[in-house]
Amino acid sequence: MTYWLVANPAAGDGQKGQEFWLEKLANAGITGPECCDLQDQSWTAQLQSGDIVMVAGGDGSVNAAAQICLQHNATLAVLPSGTANDFARNLALPEDPAALCELVQQGTTQKVDVAEFGDRIFLNVAHIGLGALSASEAKGAAKKLFGRFSYGVALLKKVNAKRGFTAEISCDKALVRGRWLSIAVSSGAFFGGGNEIPQATADDGLLDVIAVKPRPLLQLLLTFLLVRLSGKSPDRTSTVVHLKGKRCDILTSKPKTMTVDGDEAGKTPLHAVCRQHCLRVIGANVVRTGEAENSRAGRLNGS
Repeated sequence: MTYWLVANPAAGDGQKGQEFWLEKLANAGITGPECCDLQDQSWTAQLQSGDIVMVAGGDGSVNAAAQICLQHNATLAVLPSGTANDFARNLALPEDPAALCELVQQGTTQKVDVAEFGDRIFLNVAHIGLGALSASEAKGAAKKLFGRFSYGVALLKKVNAKRGFTAEISCDKALVRGRWLSIAVSSGAFFGGGNEIPQATADDGLLDVIAVKPRPLLQLLLTFLLVRLSGKSPDRTSTVVHLKGKRCDILTSKPKTMTVDGDEAGKTPLHAVCRQHCLRVIGANVVRTGEAENSRAGRLNGS
């Protein structure tokens, strides 16, 4: 088994680069990993099944490394170094770098889902509409200044200027049509720098679709607050629609820009399918949010 270290020097504030992680990994007993990057992927020809690809970067870098791991049956180890680090939240990885490197050395793994669309994947979320704008515009100086909150700052700057777009959302047997401010399709439980998706987990074999209707800013903020406090969202409200399914198809009246895991990924339509338990990752457990976590606890207790 070989350890591979992929470090993105532009991730986050630039403080957790290759040298930072090499020192932490060595202290945990992982010495001399093969160092490589995502710009030149010639090294992937040497990857063997069971190797561990350690990626130090944000969600975009993690996405690229995950695709490599899927192609070569390798294990993904995330060393969070970006702004949002949403995929890492699904695994409740230790915040202390030393403890995280110890976990990598121990080799404890989980299997999680990925969402597949065309020949690409996403681990966290695909955004259409306002969410896509906030992800693509939360960069540069604002991203460094506000950190993971830059996504929310960019969103609030645009919310009053958008009237929404018309789209049809099909999710297994559910079908809804309407005008939307934003549509998010998630394979995990977090997006946008730590925002939780109610009753979600990264290993349940389902996609979560959160569609938000155009509403006044105050109503949107109130709905967001109620969801955060309750830990769940109703299937349909005057503001939010929450659907679940193994497949999701989104057709828009006009082509709309999509982002996946924070990077632009072409135009609609979007046809996504969940591939359950296909990605092996380093982690002690997989987080379940809201009622999903409570129901699991009930099952474990025999209730």
